[in-house]
Amino acid sequence: MDNFHVNPDKIFELVLSYLPKFALALITLIAGLWLIRMFVKGIGRFMDAKKVDEALRPFLKSLASIMLKILLLVSVMGMIGIEMTSFIALLGAVGLSIGMALSGALQHFAGGVLILIYKPFKKGDFIEAQGMKGSVMEIRIFNTVLNTVDNKTVFIPNGPLSTGTILNYSAQETRRIDMIISISYDDDIEKTKTILKKLAESDPKILKDPEPYFAVSELGKNSVDLAARVWVKTSDFQDVNFAFLEAVKKEFQNEQITIPTSQVHIQLKREN
Repeated sequence: MDNFHVNPDKIFELVLSYLPKFALALITLIAGLWLIRMFVKGIGRFMDAKKVDEALRPFLKSLASIMLKILLLVSVMGMIGIEMTSFIALLGAVGLSIGMALSGALQHFAGGVLILIYKPFKKGDFIEAQGMKGSVMEIRIFNTVLNTVDNKTVFIPNGPLSTGTILNYSAQETRRIDMIISISYDDDIEKTKTILKKLAESDPKILKDPEPYFAVSELGKNSVDLAARVWVKTSDFQDVNFAFLEAVKKEFQNEQITIPTSQVHIQLKREN
């Protein structure tokens, strides 16, 4: 078996031939990373000036940085003589395998992108979606975090969230409170409506325009039901809803207006 012989001249010649390529590739890499960093900072300043949603800014900056770094890496590898056709094919095969394995995660990722772009809600909004209600604490790439009214933290995957029905209670500045106020058949309807109007006028949080509306909505078995509709600022919804019902109870009691309760009449028949 022949001994393996290393020719120092060949090695030196090979190093000299590749050294300029490596040097140029290294300079390109360093300069490219610096330019990418400056470009990403410029994107951040542009989004600040255009008042892009705060939840969308980190994602767009990260996405731009990753994509540009991948392009830079491919360019540098090509400069030092690495055959990129096979590398790109291998990268595509690996990406396809990872995509198939993480199809669910990619669905949530795509959902997060759609939410951040179309913005059906923003941080701080109170929404109802996927059977849950709560205030939006954070919009992440894969899920959205809600804080429920009883202080529970809920993580909703962005995939079904982006394709399902979303009810945003905070999207509009005002909301209407719909209540049903029941009185007995013996009570005076006009007197009751006057009392309700007076209570609405005395509450500064109830808006005058649109004006409050009170009317008979149903003649029930045991009661006359009146629809009470008042408009408030969205932020005052819960406070006014509770306070108005409490005021109605107290005022009805003072004015001797009866709030009916369900009654069951049992008739006993005695057999002879």
